[in-house]
Amino acid sequence: MTRPGGTWQNWGRSESVRPQLIERPRTVDAVRRSVQSAAARGLRVKAVGAGHSFTGIAVAPGVLLDLTDLSGLLGVDRERGRVRLLAGTRLHQIPRLLEPYGLAMENLGDIDRQSISGAISTGTHGTGTRFGGLATQVVAATLVTADGELLTVDEQENTELLPAVALGLGALGVLVDVTIQCVPAYVLHALERPEELTDVLDHLDERAAGPDHFEFYWFPHTERALTKTNTRLPESAPRHPLSPVGKWVDDTLIGNIVHQAVCSLGRAVPATVPPINGVAARVWGDREFTDASHRVFATSRGVRFREMEYALPAENVRPAFDALRALIDERGWRISFPVEVRFAAADDLWMSTAHGRASGYIAVHRYWRDDPAEYFEAVEQIMTGLAGRPHWGKMHTLDAAQLRSRYRRFDDFVALRDRLDPQRMFQNDYLERVLGG
Repeated sequence: MTRPGGTWQNWGRSESVRPQLIERPRTVDAVRRSVQSAAARGLRVKAVGAGHSFTGIAVAPGVLLDLTDLSGLLGVDRERGRVRLLAGTRLHQIPRLLEPYGLAMENLGDIDRQSISGAISTGTHGTGTRFGGLATQVVAATLVTADGELLTVDEQENTELLPAVALGLGALGVLVDVTIQCVPAYVLHALERPEELTDVLDHLDERAAGPDHFEFYWFPHTERALTKTNTRLPESAPRHPLSPVGKWVDDTLIGNIVHQAVCSLGRAVPATVPPINGVAARVWGDREFTDASHRVFATSRGVRFREMEYALPAENVRPAFDALRALIDERGWRISFPVEVRFAAADDLWMSTAHGRASGYIAVHRYWRDDPAEYFEAVEQIMTGLAGRPHWGKMHTLDAAQLRSRYRRFDDFVALRDRLDPQRMFQNDYLERVLGG
C-alpha cells in the first residue's frame, strides 16, 4: 500500500517527520519493489517498526516503509529450536507463535511493543550477566539491499557478515526476516522488593552475577532501590502468577495511572517530587510470583517518556552511578522518573554496546513534556568519561568521530555499509551523524 506521506512520530515524541511517501509492504517482493522504485526516483528509504526508538534512527524523509503487515512465522526448525520470523513481527506476538512448539526467546527486555527487526537493529537488551542482547539470538537474516536484491546471511551464505547484519542499525539494508535461536519454554520466579540503596550498591557485583536476571531502579531524592530478581525454572515448574486484580493495581493503577498523575504534578510543582518519590520507593513493586517468562520480563509502559541509556564496562557501573547521584544533588534537579540499572554479557557483534566486554547499563528518563536536555547532557558527560557507549535507540549526542574509538570493528562496519549501500539509500541524518557520510 502506498499513500502520500502524513506526519510520523515516534512513541516518545522526540522525533517526527513528514515522509514523501508511506508504503506498507505485505510481502518480501513488495519490499524489493519499494526499494527499486525509490532508487529510480532518487529517494531514500527507511524501514519503521513500532517507533520505540528515541533517536532519529528510523526517521524517513523520503520513503517510509511501515513493516507492520510484514509479520508472522515463516518456519520452525524443531530439532535445533530455531524460528524464522518476518521482520515486522512484534515482540509481544512472538510468545503465542512459539507456544505450540514449546519454545521461548532466551531473554527479553522490559518492553515488548517493538518489532523484532527494530529491537535487534538498535541493540535492545534485557538484563542478566550470562545473557546477551536480543541481537545475539539471531542466527540468520535476510535483507533487501540498495539494488533491491536479497542478501541471505546464514550458515551457508555470507556467514562472516552475521556479526554486522544482526545489529545493523538499519544502515545495511531492509531486514525482511530473521532467524532466532530459541530455548525450551521456561518460567521465571520473580522477586521484586524495595531495599536500602546502600545495601544494593555495596554488593552490586554479587547481586548482578548471582541470579539469572537482576536489575534495580533508584528513585532520585531517596535512599531506596526497587530490585528485580528473576530465576529461571523449567516450564513444568508450578506457576503462581499475579492475581488479575493485583496485577492491575501494580501495573496499571500505580505503574501508569498514578505515575502519570505524579509526573504531571511534579512538572507543575517540582517541590512535590522528592516526597512523592519517597512514598513510591517504599510501596512500589513489593511482590513475588512465578509465571511464563514473557509475562515476567515485560511490563506495560503507559506513561510517555524520553530516555538516554549508556553501556559501561561492568566495573564502571558503581562509580558512574555514584557520580550520577551526586550530580542530581548538586544541580538541585527534581527528577520524577527512576534510574534503571541492568547488566549483559559480552558479545562479538560489531556494533553492540556490549561488544568485547561484560557490561552494565544505566538509563535515565524524563517525562516527555519535560525538557531533558540539561539532565541528559550532564549525565552523558559522566558516562562518556567512564568508557560509556550510547544505546543506538536512545537519546545521545555522540557522532562518528567520538564513536569510532569506542568500537573496535567500527571501520569494518562502515566499510560494509559503503559496499552494500554506496549511494546511501538507507541513510538519514542520524546515521550520517553516528557513522559518517
